[in-house]
Order: sequence, then structure tokens, then C-alpha cells
Amino acid sequence: MRHRISKKKLNRTSAHRRAMQRNLAQSLFEHGEVKTTLAKAKDIRPFAEKLITLAKEAHGGSQTARRQIHKLLSDRAMIPAEHQEAYDGMSDAKRQATMRFRSGRRHRTGQPRGRLAFTGESVTHRLINTIAPRFADRSGGYTRIIRVARPRIGDHGAQAIVQLVGEEKGPGPVARAPKTARQRRADARYAFAVAMTRKGGKSDRSGAESTPAEGVDSKGA
Repeated sequence: MRHRISKKKLNRTSAHRRAMQRNLAQSLFEHGEVKTTLAKAKDIRPFAEKLITLAKEAHGGSQTARRQIHKLLSDRAMIPAEHQEAYDGMSDAKRQATMRFRSGRRHRTGQPRGRLAFTGESVTHRLINTIAPRFADRSGGYTRIIRVARPRIGDHGAQAIVQLVGEEKGPGPVARAPKTARQRRADARYAFAVAMTRKGGKSDRSGAESTPAEGVDSKGA
């Protein structure tokens, strides 16, 4: 019997499921969206929204909420997207200097420091200082789930995109295809019919109304 079971187990142990939630939530806060299976998307959505609610409290100065975020989300060092190519071309020593202080403590803000052009940023810092202020006037519903029509190759599993509200981009102007000859003829016939209707006349195709000829009895011979 399903007593006191509030969530799906996703065929994972508790530790594995918590690690999966942390990894997907960190990727969501890093990139603004994450693509996964529909079952995982439904599982991490309340987890991510709870973290955003705690981040709003932490941004207001609550140390308890900040500790809860570190407990639930852990941390991840990120490289700003505009500096990713430069980071990939660095040596291991320069990468270490970009990610950590000499003392071993991580860089958190992602801002230039000393001779470094950029440093690493922690996911909790981005969550509290960048993402949370965007939802200051919103009481909930920070994420959306968009189902993907194409199933996953291999197991044919349903896929979905978990996205932060406000990260979506419009399709932009859509160029219409040029009309075919058939469409142009149809438009011309429609325009001709509208013009004749407005004039109150009849088109030549329908034929003129017949009148009896002179000298001929209308009743016939």
C-alpha cells in the first residue's frame, strides 16, 4: 500500500536521487534551462523552486536560509560563458589560479582579481545575488516545464526542458514564403468578387438577365 509515499523514487536510492536533484538544479541555475526526461523534470521542479524561495530570503539577509541552501544544493564552481574559450586554452596551473585562492578557498564572485582577467563563480552566489532578485516581486512559479516532441533516442523516453521563467527567447520575425501562382489567382478572384459585391453589380460569368424581344408575346407563340 502507498502509505506516506509523497514522491516517485525514479528507480534510485535516496542518496542517488538527492545527488541527481543537486546536479540538475545546479545546471538549471548555471545555464537557465536544462533538458532531461519528463519524470526527472517533474521531480526537480519543486526542489529548484524551494531553493529560489530560500535564496530570496538569503538575499534579504537571512543566514539560516543561506545555510539551508548550502545544505541542499552544495556548491559548484562555474566559469562565465564569455570566458569559457579562454579557460579551455589555459594550463592546469592557470586554471587552478582562476578557480581558487592560494589558500585553497574558492573564488565565488566571478570578478577579475589581481592579474586574473576573470575568476570562477559559485552557483550559490549566482542563485542568491543574480537569480533571486529577478523574482523579488513573484511569490512562486519560478520555473516552467516544456515538453519536447521528439523522444529520446535509445529508450524512447519522453523528454522535457525545465526553464527559469524569463529566460525564454522569442522566435523573432518570421519570413513568409512567396505566394504560388495558384494562390495569386485565388486572391485575384476573391478581390474581383469583393469589388463587384460593393458595386452592387453582377459578374459577367453569371450572365445578364434576359428580357423578352420586341414583337414577341411574352407568353409564347
